[in-house]
Amino acid sequence: MNAYYVYMMTNRSRVVLYTGVTKSLQRRVWFHGNASKQSFTKRYKVDRLVYYERFDRARDAISREKEIKGWRREKKNDLVRRLNPKWEDLGEKLFGDRRRGPSLRSG
Repeated sequence: MNAYYVYMMTNRSRVVLYTGVTKSLQRRVWFHGNASKQSFTKRYKVDRLVYYERFDRARDAISREKEIKGWRREKKNDLVRRLNPKWEDLGEKLFGDRRRGPSLRSG
């Protein structure tokens, strides 16, 4: 069965909160940590996964992403705090050493 993820990432100072959707959470976390110099995530050092949700259908994940993107920042912060009150890097916990180099063939 396929899995799709809505996720939020931030930088060390939590100034930026990036929301996205992906089929491979591990690959996406890796991408954000290794993006080119011109990219938004590299410019603002967005490299910490702080929130994610799993969906079975792509359209459900996309709908949820759009919903979250429409919220004010404080509502997004509240959502993160419910799952991750300390704003810890979930990518590190989920993927450990594999976080910085997943197989591009996976998912």
